[in-house]
Amino acid sequence: MSRYDLSGKTVLITGAAGGIGAAGARMLVAGGAKVTLVDLSGDAVAALAAQLPTGSSLAFAADVTDVDQMNAAVEATVEEFGRLDVVWANAGIGNDPPVTLATADLTAYERVIEVDLLGVVRTIKPALAQVVGNRGQVVITGSGYSFLNALLNSAYGVSKAGVEMPARSLRAELAPHGASAGVLYPSWTKTAITRSTQDDELVNRLFDHAFRGPLGTFSEPEVVAAGLVRGLRTRAPRMFAPRWWAGVSALRGIVNPLTDALIGRDRTTHDLIRQIESRRAAERG
Repeated sequence: MSRYDLSGKTVLITGAAGGIGAAGARMLVAGGAKVTLVDLSGDAVAALAAQLPTGSSLAFAADVTDVDQMNAAVEATVEEFGRLDVVWANAGIGNDPPVTLATADLTAYERVIEVDLLGVVRTIKPALAQVVGNRGQVVITGSGYSFLNALLNSAYGVSKAGVEMPARSLRAELAPHGASAGVLYPSWTKTAITRSTQDDELVNRLFDHAFRGPLGTFSEPEVVAAGLVRGLRTRAPRMFAPRWWAGVSALRGIVNPLTDALIGRDRTTHDLIRQIESRRAAERG
């Protein structure tokens, strides 16, 4: 497909109040796009909109798990800007604090899956008529956990592994209409979701031990935003940020069984998991 010009296009972004979403919104507006900023907190997206050029953004409070609210977000976007070209399903939460399934609160665990997986579907479905009509794009935010072991974050990992398939299927389904879909794969990024991993000493020790070397490197949200914009301009099916992360994904058939085996046999990992589980059990009483 030819290069996709973002100037004059309208992009609906969920999870827009901070982190990757906010960085992406700033970069898209700088490239000439209009953006609808969707998040649970109306105050947070209004504050971000106030930092952007007048007329370039619309702030909209909505819960991505509520399809009626997402329908309303799409309708408000079209009313404000006259069109919707790109929907970026970026909203996500993680178990906070990170927890094993054995010690997880099931309601909180399932809420992560509802937001991060079903919320993606409920975001995209209301926008498809506009995306198809404008020969636009769908982007879903994946993760390194789309293909790496998600110990202590399995609800998040389930969701991020799951969202690959609707993106792949949509790419095939949208192709006859001149539209497209892709997955954005950030490496570990400095956001609110990863802060709980970094702030908890035991969890941080486990992460540093399990994901040594380049696999444990954290990126700034702006690096991921640049990968998003680059991918949109080429209608890329897979958008990696930073770019070297593509190699990890390409080698997942080797990296996955290798890292699973190393994690599964490592005594330090076992000890840290037991300590974290004991503490979580004590915290729950």
